[in-house]
Amino acid sequence: MNRWLVGARLRTLPAAVVPVAMGASLAVGESGAMWWRVVPAGIVSLALQVGVNYANDYSDGVRGTDDERVGPTRLVASGLATPSEVKQAAFSAFGVAALAGLVLAAATSWWLIVVGVVAVLAAWGYTGGPKPYGYLGLGEVFVFVFFGLVATLGTVYVVIERLPFVSWLIGSSAGSLACALLVTNNLRDIDGDAKVGKRTLAVRLGDERTRRLYAGFMVAALGLLVIAAPWRPGALVGLLAFPWLRKPVRGVLRGVRGRGLIAVLGDTGRFQLIAGALVTIGVALVG
Repeated sequence: MNRWLVGARLRTLPAAVVPVAMGASLAVGESGAMWWRVVPAGIVSLALQVGVNYANDYSDGVRGTDDERVGPTRLVASGLATPSEVKQAAFSAFGVAALAGLVLAAATSWWLIVVGVVAVLAAWGYTGGPKPYGYLGLGEVFVFVFFGLVATLGTVYVVIERLPFVSWLIGSSAGSLACALLVTNNLRDIDGDAKVGKRTLAVRLGDERTRRLYAGFMVAALGLLVIAAPWRPGALVGLLAFPWLRKPVRGVLRGVRGRGLIAVLGDTGRFQLIAGALVTIGVALVG
């Protein structure tokens, strides 16, 4: 596979697609919807996700955090690309996100530029800079806010230029799904991260509590759909994804470790994609 596709971490991209799709579905049936804006919103989300992945690869690589890892190949640590090349790739992805975001800001509100700047700074600061907050156990906060609330609410806002209350619930569901992916990743790397001083939330909580946290995020993602049902009954269609939740949650709670968690990561991404698709279809068709 092309090295840049490896570095982009394709399995993480549902975290960028799902909230945009769910947000777009909330605009169905609303008056004055500007549907062309979903495209640049999707580009922003995808470009930020890819940019974060390259930025993490670069920052963890130059720090030596990825020298001993169980998970998929990293460009810098493996020598597939130089640190400067990966850093440039990250900035290029952020540039694409910025251009798409500028289009949306010009069409809606210039305040979106502020949101975009904060998002890029947060993406870089996750593992970059002198005090990366991802090393302090705050990665889940970033993921929940930006790949849950901001991506979902931002899509709703640019399409209909208002934010119904239910969009916060759907955004929180998307954020819980994205956090489950990150928790799986950090659970897999818990021993290696602890050795190099990377104090992720998984390292801080320990193995057992991190496994419960993962299950909590997965269940919360569906539970929030039930709460959203009085406003958007179609959100309940997302509950049909439950069969795809059981396998990864059971595996994590039963103590799957090391490379076994790579399969769990794939199953979690699959659940995220299926749940997101079902919610999108249900809300769009049922309301």
